[in-house]
Amino acid sequence: MSDATAIPDLTARAEALDAADELAKLKDRFTLPEGVVYLDGNSLGALPAGVAETTADVVSRQWGELLIRSWDESDWWTAPERIGDKLAPLIGAAPGQVVVGDSTSVNLFKALVGAARLASPGRTQLLVDAATFPTDGYIAASAARMTGLEVVPVDPSGAAQAIGGDTAVVLLNHVDYKSGRLHDLPALTAAARAAGAVTVWDLCHSAGALPVGLDAHGVDLAVGCTYKYLNGGPGAPAYLYIADRHQAAFDSPLPGWNGHADPFAMTPEFAPADGARRGRVGTPDILSMLALEAALEVWEGVGIEAVRAKSLALTDFFLACVAQYVPRGRVESVTPAEHAHRGSQVSLRTENAREVMRELIARGVIGDFRAPDVLRFGFTPLYVGFADAERAARTLGHIFG
Repeated sequence: MSDATAIPDLTARAEALDAADELAKLKDRFTLPEGVVYLDGNSLGALPAGVAETTADVVSRQWGELLIRSWDESDWWTAPERIGDKLAPLIGAAPGQVVVGDSTSVNLFKALVGAARLASPGRTQLLVDAATFPTDGYIAASAARMTGLEVVPVDPSGAAQAIGGDTAVVLLNHVDYKSGRLHDLPALTAAARAAGAVTVWDLCHSAGALPVGLDAHGVDLAVGCTYKYLNGGPGAPAYLYIADRHQAAFDSPLPGWNGHADPFAMTPEFAPADGARRGRVGTPDILSMLALEAALEVWEGVGIEAVRAKSLALTDFFLACVAQYVPRGRVESVTPAEHAHRGSQVSLRTENAREVMRELIARGVIGDFRAPDVLRFGFTPLYVGFADAERAARTLGHIFG
């Protein structure tokens, strides 16, 4: 089409899909500005409605009135493990294996060096997703220098064949940040295990959008952020998953006092705590930590399988609308059409992508741009509906019309 006049069949279909959507009511659990279609939850999730009140209480009462007593009376001290256990079901982990704190980059460094120390002696290679988010690559290179490994970039589609007897550690992204491609975590983890390698998965673009199944698939270590599909807020603390079978041997390269077996003994020698708690380093960021805990309340009664089903339906519908509204040849989807290979975003390649995204945002459709030519649209099923998808595609068509 050369214009973006609303197509009655598409608007009617969007209305019908929204009316039948069992998750539609969850949008009320968020605070969103009127008139905005927010499709950037893969960069920063929307504000859950209960977070402001919780944060105000943490600041004014727990900190302002109770002061240092809140470490005990408000249970600040156990927040990293407590919140980890709340987050764990969303990534398919049993309790006691997830600790929350630090950034994804810091946790990735812990995981990679810890994985190298868990690996069989004599192995020389650290396999890394060649298209990984740049920081993962930077951290991997540093971890490799520290542990004497060689970084070997691989295309995840061929990673299973690249894993061999020299492979110590395999670092892969569950979902590619730019294209939205979903990689085969079960198969790649099985290949690594069969070869005797240790797996580290980056879940930043999958946790909260689709089932992960860390325990079910035998993942060794994993990291992820909480400010995307988990809606924890800007700079919210990340998490580290240490499979139960590895916890006793996990040797963190950052042995901070919070990960000590007896932190208040203040001994000069480090003795690691039991369980995932040994992944802690310094004093937890309580303001952000408790905001995240409040944010996770939006998941009450929500199954990740239902979220995944809606995510696929939303992205299918958006792509169908783009095909109708946007003139042929103006955009190209770089996100796989197959459900088995698609995360919860759609990435479209186009000329002048930066300017196109600026115009979309000016018209109330918020996505984001990735250099040099990609428009990214993240679909968070907890608060994005089918009418939002139709409006976003129609607005894009109008810009190209």
